[in-house]
Amino acid sequence: MARVLVTEKIAQNGLDLLAEAGHDVDVQEGLTEEQLIATIPGASALIIRSATQVTEAVLSAASDLIVVGRAGIGLDNVDVPAATARGVMVVNAPQSNIVSAAEQTMALMLAIARNVPQAHSALMGGKWERSKWEGVELYEKTLGVFGLGRIGALVAQRALAFGMKLVAYDPYISAERAKRMGVELLTVDEVVAQSDFITIHLPKNKETIDLFNLELLKKAKPSLRLINVARGGIVNEDDLAVALREGIIAGAALDVFTKEPTTESPLFELSNIVVAPHLGASTVEAQDKAGLTIAEQLILALNQEFVPFAVNVSAGEVSGAVAPFMPVAEQLGRFFAGLHDVAPKNLQIEFAGDLAGAGTKILTLSVLKGFLGANSSEPVSYVNAPQLAEAQSLTVEETSTVVSHDFVNLITLRTADHSLSGTLAGVGIRTEPRIVSVDDHLVDVKPMKDMLVVRNDDRPGMIGGVGTVLGSAGVSITRMAVGPSREGNTALMVLATSGPASDDVLSHLRSIDGILNVHRVSL
Repeated sequence: MARVLVTEKIAQNGLDLLAEAGHDVDVQEGLTEEQLIATIPGASALIIRSATQVTEAVLSAASDLIVVGRAGIGLDNVDVPAATARGVMVVNAPQSNIVSAAEQTMALMLAIARNVPQAHSALMGGKWERSKWEGVELYEKTLGVFGLGRIGALVAQRALAFGMKLVAYDPYISAERAKRMGVELLTVDEVVAQSDFITIHLPKNKETIDLFNLELLKKAKPSLRLINVARGGIVNEDDLAVALREGIIAGAALDVFTKEPTTESPLFELSNIVVAPHLGASTVEAQDKAGLTIAEQLILALNQEFVPFAVNVSAGEVSGAVAPFMPVAEQLGRFFAGLHDVAPKNLQIEFAGDLAGAGTKILTLSVLKGFLGANSSEPVSYVNAPQLAEAQSLTVEETSTVVSHDFVNLITLRTADHSLSGTLAGVGIRTEPRIVSVDDHLVDVKPMKDMLVVRNDDRPGMIGGVGTVLGSAGVSITRMAVGPSREGNTALMVLATSGPASDDVLSHLRSIDGILNVHRVSL
């Protein structure tokens, strides 16, 4: 059972799922940074939304932390590099609020086009002001979309239904794809100059902070209305206030702010702006999806399984063909580490057969996780395995070949001193991992918790001698595979044992005439 610290409100269905999985759900909302630092020791997982700041100081105090889960999309309140350096996985729920955010964008676009909040406020105050709050139609207006990701694409789709013309800025998609969406790609300046409405769906980073400043806004039509449901800080709020006050643009609608929460801003004094307190994901449906998604991701992370929405695991997509090989790749890594008396400086990983070209980055991470974790006192995860390899000056070379003469799929590990190959054997749900070659000796054995690899002269009596030593020490042989070398003068035994062989047993085995080397492997 792991302790899961929850510092902000998430949907009850997510909390229930974590509890059903056997975890201790500790809800403590509204903690200051100092309180969080004092509370987080002992927590294996942390669930946050947008208010909790997961700083390097917080991470330093989180000695047992495995994963941080953000119940939403943005991660500007999490020090992801610091988490990665500590092997802490960071996950989010990127698809939970896309519909809600797109609909909030359309709601704000309509609100600022028709001055709905201003007219509502006036009427509630006893004023009937039809002419004062005259608006504009969306029909045949040009909408500039900054960012055609999941949310931007949904907004574009909805804007087309209103009869709007679409232009966009997004350096990461092709003109062909944009054309299929009914969107013309332009430069930043061109989008700003041509648009009647602009909606922002960009990430917040060093390239986008203060992107919409006074200099850029001066290139717009005076009729421009700007909508931001992405992240605060992309629009310079002081510059926007100047542009609105001086009539450089006609209006703006903001759901996000540079500092949140905030109740004071020069923008709040203006009548040509609509504001909301970060409601983009504030729907029942989005909160249910975010809570459930983040709980599912945390359960996978706490079980040391692959997490699809881990933002600091460089594995890409994991196909159905690759996923079943993750456990065997990790077992091969641990087994391979046991063959080495001295840490190697180069590790070659080859994927052969149908695995070749199937997106094997996660398998390389699995191998590293097992290989480095076998002899590490610190946790090794999919997150920090590449950094640990670099710290140990271990270079990793990954190759693929479609040719695998004896197996449909094969994973082979090589260093200057050793080699190891493994695969999955069987069909459907009855598949199991198999080690099929050790140091170029052909074997066929299932990886087990405690194993021995014995290399010896290929002559009679060697198996009996090994069995006698183990039996005298009370260690049973549960599985065994023997493979001669290709040259025929040495042989290799791979044995699964009932428990770990002691150092004394290993010394005794090594003293037997004809035994060349013995390695203990623990999986």
